[in-house]
Amino acid sequence: MPPNDICKQKLNSKQHSHSTADLDPSKDPPQTSASSATANKIRYRSPSASELLESGLATSPTSDSHQSLLSIDGAKMTAKRAIGRHESLSDKIHRHRSVLLLISIPVVLITLVILLMPGASTSVIEEYALKSSEGGGSDSRKYAVIFDAGSSGSRVHVYCFDENLDLVPLENELELFLQLKPGLSAYPNDPRQSANSLLSLLDKAEASVPHELRPKTPVRVGATAGLRALGHKASENILQAVRELLKDRSRLKTEADAVTVLDGTQEGSYQWVTINYLLKTLGKPYSETVGVVDLGGGSVQMAYAISEKDAATAPKPLQGEDSYVREMYLKGRKYFLYVHSYLHYGLLAARAEILKVSEDSNNPCIVTGYDGTYKYGGKAFKAAASSSGASLDECRRVALNALKVNDSVCTHMKCTFGGVWNGGGGGGQKNMFVASFFFDRAAEAGFVDPTQPVATVRPADFEKAASQACNMKMGEGKSKFPRVEEDNIPYLCLDLVYQYTLLVDGFGLKPSQTITLVKKVKYGEHAVEAAWPLGSAIEAVSSL
Repeated sequence: MPPNDICKQKLNSKQHSHSTADLDPSKDPPQTSASSATANKIRYRSPSASELLESGLATSPTSDSHQSLLSIDGAKMTAKRAIGRHESLSDKIHRHRSVLLLISIPVVLITLVILLMPGASTSVIEEYALKSSEGGGSDSRKYAVIFDAGSSGSRVHVYCFDENLDLVPLENELELFLQLKPGLSAYPNDPRQSANSLLSLLDKAEASVPHELRPKTPVRVGATAGLRALGHKASENILQAVRELLKDRSRLKTEADAVTVLDGTQEGSYQWVTINYLLKTLGKPYSETVGVVDLGGGSVQMAYAISEKDAATAPKPLQGEDSYVREMYLKGRKYFLYVHSYLHYGLLAARAEILKVSEDSNNPCIVTGYDGTYKYGGKAFKAAASSSGASLDECRRVALNALKVNDSVCTHMKCTFGGVWNGGGGGGQKNMFVASFFFDRAAEAGFVDPTQPVATVRPADFEKAASQACNMKMGEGKSKFPRVEEDNIPYLCLDLVYQYTLLVDGFGLKPSQTITLVKKVKYGEHAVEAAWPLGSAIEAVSSL
């Protein structure tokens, strides 16, 4: 038994409920003037031996001195307890004030926290306790806001990553995705109006980021081919207006190079990172990754991983041109990425290039019955059908001329079109994922289900759909192709012929080769937009 318990047992055995030491103040000597300083105070004296015997707190006069001392001490403690019973509540509080203060402070603080937390519940408290027990009291999430300022419109993507750089849901989706038309390049002479066109997207994107994380969340605006086509002065004025908009209206983290015109290799490499990240092929050998062809509005990019040997023999770029190979270190592995961007060969820009071939005369790629004007990059082009109507074969001839497939001299071992090195092929190109306008036109033409994020097709499918589009008249557009947008009907023959020609004659794919059209890529239980902004977001949060 512990010593303290033994002492208590001894003391308790010596106490009787019917008597204690004499504490009656009336037995004290009367106060004198000399002792007035102690007046009105309770005084007590030590009980005598006979009194202790009478009260039962001593054994007998024959007991040894040690036992007598214990008995006397017990009597004194009993007397003190009797005094304690006469203490008022305020006296007890005063005597134990330090202990009460120590206990009350954390209780008050916890109560205030619970009262001040709106909608606080047991689950919230449990979640906080769980984070604290795991050492994760601070929010480890990272957000990124990426604007894709393309030629056909502006789009914003908001992503959220955990500490392992895995995407985590924003509400029910793995990203916030919003878009509007037209794009920044639609206001070449009014930079402020161009920048303000992003305002509604900015407000909604920022609202999706928690308040406390906004100053740490990078925002980037990547303008693509549409802005590049305006020329340096006009595009720079628009970019500066966008920088001022972010500074004045946003609390997001804006770095010095956050607003820029992406060069073609950046756009292509980000797209490659995005798709391979979503497919979880990053970190694997280059031959197990997939190649990407991204058909935008103003440019088209091809990117795929090549061997170190092929990278070493890559042609040196001419002055002012981008390098053919980019080294990237991703998921613990170094990749040599062949990437090239073809300016003026995005789908909307290619329309202008094809119309240029026929100059101001009628064009065999325009659907029969249409006579109008096509505007792109601040210029207008005559778009009128031939008197004999559209023709697949004639349109193919014009598209080949626009791509300069036969006119350019290839100074390398093998070229795509325009004298551009094709990367040498290899394992990284055996699985091709084709994105953006390829998917959109296939869905409008009816050989791809727009409700499904991925479809397997062949280049020959574009040729087959083009044959139907080139043989129809304007009035038959909606009946033959119910999903086509009204503005695209005059150019549906042109678009489909161009896409087939680009894949087969431009990039050298066989008409029967299987390719994957991709709008979104399955990532866990979610489908994520297969666009370059995710690759940019991964780069942005990796540096935080």
